[in-house]
Amino acid sequence: MSTSTSPPIEQPLAANATTASEAAVTLRGLTKTFGPKVAVNGLDLTIPRGSVYGFIGQNGAGKTTTIRMIMSIIFPDRGEIRVLGRASAVESKDRIGYLPEERGLYRKMKVGAFLEYMAKLKGLDGGGSLDRKIGGWLERTGLSETRRKRCEELSKGMQQKVQFIASVIHEPELVILDEPFSGLDPSNRRLLRQLIREQREAHRTIIFSTHAMFEAEQLCTHLFMIHKGNKVLDDSLESVLRTHDPRTVIVEPLSGADVALQAWDAIPGVQETRRHGTFVELRLDATTQAATVMPRAATIAPVRRLELARPNLEEIFIGLVGGDVAALRAEQEELEGATPAASGGDA
Repeated sequence: MSTSTSPPIEQPLAANATTASEAAVTLRGLTKTFGPKVAVNGLDLTIPRGSVYGFIGQNGAGKTTTIRMIMSIIFPDRGEIRVLGRASAVESKDRIGYLPEERGLYRKMKVGAFLEYMAKLKGLDGGGSLDRKIGGWLERTGLSETRRKRCEELSKGMQQKVQFIASVIHEPELVILDEPFSGLDPSNRRLLRQLIREQREAHRTIIFSTHAMFEAEQLCTHLFMIHKGNKVLDDSLESVLRTHDPRTVIVEPLSGADVALQAWDAIPGVQETRRHGTFVELRLDATTQAATVMPRAATIAPVRRLELARPNLEEIFIGLVGGDVAALRAEQEELEGATPAASGGDA
């Protein structure tokens, strides 16, 4: 990995913002239109080095358009882009790993030959060390038996893992993954989450777009939410969850404990109660601390579970852009499920 220092960005940044030397990607006033449609509208974004930045938004929100502009695949109508301290991704191409939304392999090439070719394109030397590196990655991803198979012989899930390997085999400083979880089965989603964590532990900057809020919550240090081309949220995950705290206590009485909602309603500071199967949500008013409500709740009935509700990214997103959680989940399931079953299985 290169250790050269990057030249500073020419445009001054606001006070207390991430400085140029700390930023992997900086976007200023980025705008892109396609005919009458504004795909990205005046976007400002600074992605710190070493962060895991999740791009979240519904289908057509502008995530992929933004990523393609970062990668210099398409160009903005207006605005400035800096990538790893340089004027474009083209100038830093060997320091970037990219998994595009549109999957594509050289279908007639064998898997091992394809990975060797891609590694050499990114500046790695051939020979025994590269051969061992390829073998190690194939074993790590459960693809050892595919090395001499043609890419077209693999299932969709296998092909996706091969492309992920191709995007990181040269140990890039910046890894950009566009919808990397789409179409993977649960086992391979779990594997991919682990591989992304390993890239973070190697101090690489990671950008990935996703419809799946669960993956974002599991992996991200920062979140960028975009809706109809406009930025609606850009902050650390910790700050987002803290700011959008639902102020809700979850109480699950022991089985057999029959407690009317009115008993929970009577607790000072409880604004609303809702029953969900075996548990009850106690929504607090703006001035009440959970620490004062939880001991009181425990005196009303023996409880199996008593905890603070964790903020939910789906609900936060809906709160910012409108709609409803059920519709968002249905869209995610439809997009995620361009399913392995439809493509002959996943591996």
